[in-house]
Amino acid sequence: MDSGIEIITKTLQDAQQGRELMEKLLRVASPEGVYGQPIVAGEYTVITASEVRTSLGYGVGGGVGTNPAEKQEQGQADTSFGSGGGGGGFAAGRPVAVITVSPQGGKMGPVVDATKVALAFFTALGAMFMMFAQMNKAARRQR
Repeated sequence: MDSGIEIITKTLQDAQQGRELMEKLLRVASPEGVYGQPIVAGEYTVITASEVRTSLGYGVGGGVGTNPAEKQEQGQADTSFGSGGGGGGFAAGRPVAVITVSPQGGKMGPVVDATKVALAFFTALGAMFMMFAQMNKAARRQR
């Protein structure tokens, strides 16, 4: 019975570590992680806004089993146990907007990522080229 208590204790420790990891990742998505510290220059204040993504996977488990008779004859305990856990996470952010506050009022403008725009353009162009090639091949087969 002691092994059952040990496995429960170990599994609970693994679960606590998973909870701590989850809390750290979720802290990234807080308002402090999304909005940058205001930068003040004279009468102007600039604040950046970001997109933040987080994901987490975690699992713990354990088990208790009975040793075969030959192991018991060798002096080993009649039960064995094991537990384990594992997890991983991901957090990423990118700026998406700039908020400017001036005496004339506030403005918000997007942050344009030229690399993403170029990648989207070339991906769409490649897809269009492949579709045109397939259509051309089908048209030749029907002639």
